[in-house]
Amino acid sequence: MTAFRRATTIDAVLARVLSAALVGVEAALVRVEVDVTSGLPAFTTVGLPDSAVRESRERVRTAIRNAGFAFPLDRITVNLAPADIRKEGASFDLPIALGILTATGVVKNSVVGPYAVVGELALDGQIQPVRGTLAVGLACRRQGIDTLVVPVENAAEALAVDRLHVLAAPTLSDAVGLLNGDCPAMAVPLARPVRAAAADDLDLADVRGQAHAKRALEIAAAGGHNVLLVGSPGTGKTMLARRLAAILPPLSSDEVLEVSAIWSVVGLLPRHGELMTLRPFRAPHHTISVSGLIGGGSPPHPGEVTLAHLGVLFLDELPEFQQHILESLRQPLEDGRVTIARASGVSDFPARFQLVAAANPCRRGCASLERCLCTPAERHRYLGRISRPLLDRIDLHVELPALGPADLESGVGGEHSAVPRKRVADARERQRERFRASGTRVNASMTPRQVRRHCQPPPEAQRLLAAAMSRLGLSARGHDRVLKVALTIADLASSDGIRPEHCAEAIQYRGLDRAWRA
Repeated sequence: MTAFRRATTIDAVLARVLSAALVGVEAALVRVEVDVTSGLPAFTTVGLPDSAVRESRERVRTAIRNAGFAFPLDRITVNLAPADIRKEGASFDLPIALGILTATGVVKNSVVGPYAVVGELALDGQIQPVRGTLAVGLACRRQGIDTLVVPVENAAEALAVDRLHVLAAPTLSDAVGLLNGDCPAMAVPLARPVRAAAADDLDLADVRGQAHAKRALEIAAAGGHNVLLVGSPGTGKTMLARRLAAILPPLSSDEVLEVSAIWSVVGLLPRHGELMTLRPFRAPHHTISVSGLIGGGSPPHPGEVTLAHLGVLFLDELPEFQQHILESLRQPLEDGRVTIARASGVSDFPARFQLVAAANPCRRGCASLERCLCTPAERHRYLGRISRPLLDRIDLHVELPALGPADLESGVGGEHSAVPRKRVADARERQRERFRASGTRVNASMTPRQVRRHCQPPPEAQRLLAAAMSRLGLSARGHDRVLKVALTIADLASSDGIRPEHCAEAIQYRGLDRAWRA
């Protein structure tokens, strides 16, 4: 859609400029309609604007004058359509200003084709960066808009969208010159990736001992499984959790845009022009609220589970989180999405993350079970804060023993991250071939029908599973998750199918089911 001006018999001029509003973690195109009519001076904004959008009239008026243009002393009405979408933020400053200048004949729009505009205005006419430029660029590509006018600081971010012509303007007068063809477009460098070496700063070799936990972490990375680490303080739970991202495969080009768009909307991209090429790692404190973890507010905004999309969500001291907050994780762990319903509407956020949780075996955090001051009943009550439905959704339960002097003095931490990362990448490739015809990406995301199709254990393995269901009290969900883990172990072993030893190892990672029943 292009901007235009139209004279009427009642001495009014109407102009339209295309912009975008952020809705959740996506952008929706918005028509900024500006009507300039003869009458008493007034400036009214309608179309469900928030306070920041309503205050734009003062910024726009002052910026137009300080940029050297005449501000019309007429009645100005700005309509943001469609009116049922709430518009928030200062990104409508620039499109409103260009709409007024189009209505007064300053912007002739004789050069640029269909375009959209986002940007905040300073009082001196400078164009300031805004959030969500990447999401706006993706919305323009979907709607067939060829050109996007953005602040200079957001230009490299917008250029990450293929087949989108980006015009970067440092000031309001430069934006007018670009649209009129009076000044050349600025050369903008392509978006720079986040420093790739950051993943190698956290190496598995830094963790002494804990070979069993490292093996579980490799299985989790290969199949996208959730992990719970239980051990005394100082056994390496946090170190292991932070090193999971180092053995995960890199994001694909589509996943880079998917993650970067979310972080752009929230305003958390590392620096202007950089994209998220590393998988996110989020570690909220146990005092977080439900809105902070899952998302919420009015209008709803994404929470930590969405910021961890396609990455890792680490919850340290899991039993210390409030019970209702932990239970709110059930839907995103099962569905990979979060649906938040409010009176103003329903918002849907992506939340396909890997959960890594850590917990002490007792409330006091004693150094070891041998010297623990807590009674068995107190330890059971403490871990009992993790409900059975939530525990069912965690595939791997790993108990970490206390380290001895020999483990610390050996100076050898095992394999470097590059070695298991290669095995994880090979296992992920087998899963891509397996699920090529579906939208499933990893074993942990298999549907029940896919579990029945791809997880066919031999008779001996079936007997092991039947015994585990009786002794551990596995639910039907727990049974399927054992099969998913067994398939991942088979992928790491380059096996064509599940074998009894794969099922036996997968069952070993369900130890807390027995403790929960005790």
